[in-house]
Amino acid sequence: MIYLDNSATTKPCGEAVAAMTAAMTEGWANPSSLYGFGIDAAHALRTARNQVAAALGAEHDRIFFTSCGTEADNWAIFGTARRFGKKNKHIITTAIEHHAILNCMKELEAQGFEVTYLQPDAAGHVTIDALKAALRKDTILVSIMMVNNETGALMPISQMAKLTHKLCPDAVFHTDAVQGFLKIPFSAKTLGADLISVSSHKIHGPKGAGGLYISPRLKSFPPLLFGGGQENGYRSGTEATPAIMGFAAACAAVSATFKDDVMREKTMLDDLIVSLQNLEKLHINGAHDAPHILSLSIAGLPTQNTINILQDNDICVSAGSACAKGHRSHVLEAMGVSPALIDGSFRISISRHTTPQELQTLVRVLEQEVLPRAR
Repeated sequence: MIYLDNSATTKPCGEAVAAMTAAMTEGWANPSSLYGFGIDAAHALRTARNQVAAALGAEHDRIFFTSCGTEADNWAIFGTARRFGKKNKHIITTAIEHHAILNCMKELEAQGFEVTYLQPDAAGHVTIDALKAALRKDTILVSIMMVNNETGALMPISQMAKLTHKLCPDAVFHTDAVQGFLKIPFSAKTLGADLISVSSHKIHGPKGAGGLYISPRLKSFPPLLFGGGQENGYRSGTEATPAIMGFAAACAAVSATFKDDVMREKTMLDDLIVSLQNLEKLHINGAHDAPHILSLSIAGLPTQNTINILQDNDICVSAGSACAKGHRSHVLEAMGVSPALIDGSFRISISRHTTPQELQTLVRVLEQEVLPRAR
C-alpha cells in the first residue's frame, strides 16, 4: 500500500508504540496516587511533558495535554470568550480554518459574538494587511491556522501575532498548528502566539492525545474541565498516560531527524509537482508552501472516482480534510476555485516514510489510469 494521506493521520512510529506498551504494561499507575508506583507514573508524565515542550520550543510548564487538536482548539476559542466575559465580543478568524475552529465560531455567533472571517487570495494566503484592516478596539481574539490542512498554504503567524498585540494589546492570539507542528520550523517561545494547538497523531504518535500551549503572557486562563485538579487545574481528569507517553516519544523521535525530514519531503514534493505539471487535465490548487501537502484537481472526474481508482491501485489519498466528509471544500471555495475543479479535487500528503518511488508510481497511475477517465 502507498499511503499518501498523512495529513489525516500518520503511522505511529516504533518509539511511540513501545512507550505506549510500557505505559500499559509496566507504568500503568494513576499519576495522582501518593505511593511509589503512582509517584513513578507522575515522574514519567513530567518527563513526557518536557519532551513535548522541547519539540514545541515551549516552557516545560506551559504545555497542557488534551485528547486531540480539536479539543485544544475548542478550549482556546471558548476559553478566551469566557476569559473576557461580557467585555467586548469581536473575534477574527479566516474563512479557511479547520471546522474545529469554524464550528466554534458559529456557536459564539449564536451567543451574540461578532466574527470577522478573513478571505484568502487565490493561492490560499491570508495577508497581514487583511488582518490589520479587521482589527478593532473591541477585538478579543484572533485565531488563524499556521498551515492550511487542504492546500499547505503557510500563514505569517509571527507577524500576525505581533501586529495583533501592537494594535490590540489585550487581545489573545491563537494558532491551530496541528499541520505545522514538526512539519515546519517554529518555536513557541518566539512565535508570539498566546495559544497554540497541536496533535499527536499527525506526527507519528497515537490518536487520543494533543496539547494546548498557554503562553506565560496569559497569567490566567479558564479551565477546560473541573475536577481533581490535574493539568495544573486546567483540565481535570486522570491523564491518558499511554497516549501521552506515545505522543512524547513521537515528539522526541521526529525531532531528532526533523531538519533532514523537512528537506527530504520538500525535495520530493517539488519533484512531484514538476512531474504533475506535465499532465494535461491536472490542476494544482494553491501555494503548497508546506513540505507535506499538495491539493490537486481533475475537472470532469468526481473526487470519489479518483479516490476509488487510486485505491484499486493500492494508493491512499484524501478528498480534502478527513474531518469534513461529504462537503464541498470551503477552503477551495474561499480561494475562488471553480466548482468543476472543486468537485474533482483531492489531497496528497506525504511523511518521513514516503519514498520517491511511491510518488513516481502515483504519477504513473494518474497518467495511465485516472486522467483518461476525465470527461
